[in-house]
Amino acid sequence: MTLAPPEQPVPPAVTVVGIGADGWAGLPDAARTELAGAEVLIGAERQLGLLPTSCRGQRVPWPSPLRPAVPGLLAAHAGSRIAVLASGDPMFYGIGRALTEVLGADALRILPHPSSVSYACARIGWPLEDTEVVTLVGRPAARLAAALHDGRRVLVLSADAGTPAAVAGLLREQGFGPSRLRVLEQLGGADEACVEGTADHWPHPPGDPLNIVAIECRRTPHALRLGAVPGLPDEAYEHDGQLTKRHIRAATLGVLAPAPGELLWDIGGGSGSIAIEWMRSHPSCRAITVERDPARAERIARNAGRLGVPALRVVTGRAPGNLAELPTPDAVFIGGGLTAPGLLDTCWDALPPGGRLVANTVTLESEALLAEAHRRHGGDLVRLAVAHAVPVGGFTGWRQAMPVTQWSVRKPSISTDAARSAPEPAQNPGDNR
Repeated sequence: MTLAPPEQPVPPAVTVVGIGADGWAGLPDAARTELAGAEVLIGAERQLGLLPTSCRGQRVPWPSPLRPAVPGLLAAHAGSRIAVLASGDPMFYGIGRALTEVLGADALRILPHPSSVSYACARIGWPLEDTEVVTLVGRPAARLAAALHDGRRVLVLSADAGTPAAVAGLLREQGFGPSRLRVLEQLGGADEACVEGTADHWPHPPGDPLNIVAIECRRTPHALRLGAVPGLPDEAYEHDGQLTKRHIRAATLGVLAPAPGELLWDIGGGSGSIAIEWMRSHPSCRAITVERDPARAERIARNAGRLGVPALRVVTGRAPGNLAELPTPDAVFIGGGLTAPGLLDTCWDALPPGGRLVANTVTLESEALLAEAHRRHGGDLVRLAVAHAVPVGGFTGWRQAMPVTQWSVRKPSISTDAARSAPEPAQNPGDNR
């Protein structure tokens, strides 16, 4: 019997080479060999310009916008030996992610270079594991607001030469004007440079577009302090009275239990506080808030930008009619509109097995709906009451806020439902184990 030869592994279709500001001189031998032997070299104009003439492959600059062009560009050169140039570490906010999503990890060979973050921490003596990183490449500067806490160190990946001034302006608006800024340019290259100042007095004109901003956060004494857990001060929000108040909000987020990467539907957004604090719990958390009043919808967007989650999606319209086109949520919060016909059932049906639903109300009519939903689906039905100490003449007494009835429930898995409805198995008389 003749054994078939073992299958040879398929070589990667694309090699991704990380390159720094030091160019060819900073590359190891393995990376140089791949680039010299490539038939097609794809990268930014700046990166392609760092390669010597000994790299004879066809040079193809990335078009703009980049991400939608990736599949077509790779398909156009299929069958050729392709090398893609990336800034620093391709898998750290780099092109490696897009290539992996298009081709799959097995079709790639990735040769990383130290990232600008590693270089920056090495230059200024910051432990990388204690440093927060925020990218503003292709993203609004408002994202930075969620990372600002007194005493913290933050590195900002700049979009261009104007990013440092934009960062300084945002810090002033957020009450972090005393923060120390250092802008590190062309890290690792022959033209490496650093300029510094404070956000309050940023004196520098735009410099090199290849830069990273290091922030030592310092909050002014009068600035509103925003914590890292749900229950931000009510003063943090612009509102017209339609706001889930601080203590109820904290309790509500506790049962919604956001986890990284999850999506929330916030129905009846009001001021957007539930969706905003859901997204602030982790950078990968997503939320869609539905608000029928256009003025309130605009206010939600302003609150989201000011509190560091500008990616909050605001849908203006009346639920449940506008819910059918939304992506499947991991959790739903209903803070308003409970009496709209079909709303509760639509939200329940939209949830996948294991999804969570939380609804709050202060009216008897909506409370009756929640009691019926509790009877049908189970979960927890609780009443939340908060009282504040206020002056009563020359003394102090309690002023009771309207109590909030809250229903929270987790949608059972299909297997659990099936197990509950399945008949009991017949007992085998001979089986007494």
